[in-house]
Amino acid sequence: MAWFRRKADESGGKASKVIIAEGLWIKCDSCKEIMYRAEVERAGRVCPKCHYPFRISARERIAMLADPGSFEERDTGLATTDPLTFKDTKKYRDRIRAAVQKTSTDEAVVCGIARIGGQPAVLAAFEFGFLGGSMGSVVGEKLTRAIELAIDKHLPVVIVSASGGARMQEGILSLMQMAKTSSALERLATHRLPYISVLTDPTTGGVTASFAMLGDVVLAEPRALIGFAGPRVIAETIRQPLPEGFQRSEFLLTHGQLDMIVERRELKETIRRILAFFADTPSPAG
Repeated sequence: MAWFRRKADESGGKASKVIIAEGLWIKCDSCKEIMYRAEVERAGRVCPKCHYPFRISARERIAMLADPGSFEERDTGLATTDPLTFKDTKKYRDRIRAAVQKTSTDEAVVCGIARIGGQPAVLAAFEFGFLGGSMGSVVGEKLTRAIELAIDKHLPVVIVSASGGARMQEGILSLMQMAKTSSALERLATHRLPYISVLTDPTTGGVTASFAMLGDVVLAEPRALIGFAGPRVIAETIRQPLPEGFQRSEFLLTHGQLDMIVERRELKETIRRILAFFADTPSPAG
């Protein structure tokens, strides 16, 4: 967005255009207000007017949740091999390469060990900027390894989802990650280790239909889009108008699919309290 004003030059000639640096302003997708970007940043990437949480990167999310200097990233360098040699308007390999350059991450999820308010946990955060946070075979593998790491070190798991679902460029291989991650969480449960799932805008498709909704505690940010198929697809399928706020966090909470909606500024403390509560659970026999 170009922001400028006109200022007459000192010679009294025609007014010249003075460009104010771009990037100073940001528009809220919810209330449509335009405000200083610095003001939004100070609020934790939340709209100061209507408290709508803007989408943030995986690194920003980890910085907000993990104690300073405590995050140790694991399983870096894993990359897809393009098993189907997929091509639509672009080659899949080219899309991956562009996503890596855009986000400075290897894949659509970042995993590691961290402390959240002093409580140790395995933490995974999705990077929506990486092909819409889609779940391919590498994402499924990284999540499974993170869960197995939690079992090995007897730690709880926290996964922050922001995804468009399974990655179409890997076909059935991406859909298999739904069962793979769900099975890993079942093993986590047999060791009596807690899993906290945090749903952010958006959490849809195969991610919602698998690990995202399997948490012992399922949290969500306000007004996050959460569902399997999109509202437009559902409306066209059933040929009926959808209720107000359909597939938003508040609608899901009302219908018993979430445990809690948490403002972003309160998310770290909420997770800390939940982890501290579960930390008092006795270890399994043997």
